[in-house]
Amino acid sequence: MSDSEIILKLDNVGKTFSTSSGPLQILSNVSCEIRRGEKIAIIGPSGSGKSTLLSLIGLLDTPTTGTFDIAGESVTNLDEAAKAKFRNKHIGFIFQSFELIAPFTVAENIVAPLQIGGQTIAYKKINALIETLGLTQRRDVMTQTLSGGEKQRVAIGRALANKPTLLLADEPTGSLDRATGEKVLSLLLDTVKETNTTLIIITHDEAISDRMDRVFVLKDKTLHERT
Repeated sequence: MSDSEIILKLDNVGKTFSTSSGPLQILSNVSCEIRRGEKIAIIGPSGSGKSTLLSLIGLLDTPTTGTFDIAGESVTNLDEAAKAKFRNKHIGFIFQSFELIAPFTVAENIVAPLQIGGQTIAYKKINALIETLGLTQRRDVMTQTLSGGEKQRVAIGRALANKPTLLLADEPTGSLDRATGEKVLSLLLDTVKETNTTLIIITHDEAISDRMDRVFVLKDKTLHERT
């Protein structure tokens, strides 16, 4: 695989929901190509469909129209079992609300995707990741005792544990104060650079989007690259 490899290709993707008032179109004719190692921001007003688009890319939902490929594989028509397997192998998620498993320790949360995927856990590498995240002293504590910044660092570690092809982040610093958010963002950007992971981040923060390689604006139900 070369650095110029297209990791994500969307071709006229659309999403319409059925409501009691009739069909509600959220996305229409969304097309783009994103390459390995690129850092991408998606911005746009509240309710424009940013999270819906991220759910489609992350195989948590299915497009109504169009097709898309991830890592050279067509994923448009995968069944749920195949989606789950593909997602576990290729996609990492970071959510604003952390979505950690409360009864688990820091280390248990981070290795959870590997256990779910039935993968061999290389604890030496996991411990190195935990050290990179600055969580070595917190490795065996329950996540409910952590600060917001620490919880988000655990979420980053969990998303990166299986070395995903594509990392999706939905307002990952939105619930953190400015100073903590900056530390978490810098850690995230440094880590994806080291691993040459493709990052797609939803944000409303211009300070974050300005640090990305490319910025897309979601408006009028479709995606426009900002030049």
